[in-house]
Amino acid sequence: MKHDDGRPAAEDPSPTAEGTEGARGAGSAPAEPEVIEQRGRYADEMAVGQVYLHRPGRTLTEADNVLFTTLTMNPQALHLDHAFAQSQPFGKPLMNSMLTLSTLIGLSVGQTTQGTLVAQLGLGEISFPHPVFPGDTLYARSTVTAIRESSSRPGQRIVTFDLEGTNQDGAVVAKAQRTCLMWTRQAHRAAESDA
Repeated sequence: MKHDDGRPAAEDPSPTAEGTEGARGAGSAPAEPEVIEQRGRYADEMAVGQVYLHRPGRTLTEADNVLFTTLTMNPQALHLDHAFAQSQPFGKPLMNSMLTLSTLIGLSVGQTTQGTLVAQLGLGEISFPHPVFPGDTLYARSTVTAIRESSSRPGQRIVTFDLEGTNQDGAVVAKAQRTCLMWTRQAHRAAESDA
């Protein structure tokens, strides 16, 4: 039997679950456990055109809306006053658009910038083409549109993402361009070892 790359199966250097268990004995722990750190991707692991689908989604509630709106001192009646909102074109309260945007960015962090971000440099081209209501579920998608070396920070790159959010019906509810200063793997490891 041969692998897709032509190597005979007997030369496979990767341990199988069965082989690993047999070497240690059933139920025994490995001598040194494999440590897996959850993180985003380093800039040198990304490529222009890559698309990240961020799951699971997040269902926004009326409580989320009231809390975020009051925490940010936004007295907009469209978010807080049901009677007023019923008299407006959408006929019900709207989710605060900044909560929508913040949630979409939050959904993207785990796959893209968790532990690999130096700084968020900016947000641009923000739009909200469809309303979001309490009870809607948001899903996020990030597309890498540009990567370049930082001219002032060796070992770091500037990565630009197009962020798009959809609701449970697939309607696009928000778009933004997100620009981040990010580590490369080698530079980040060197910085951590110097610390």
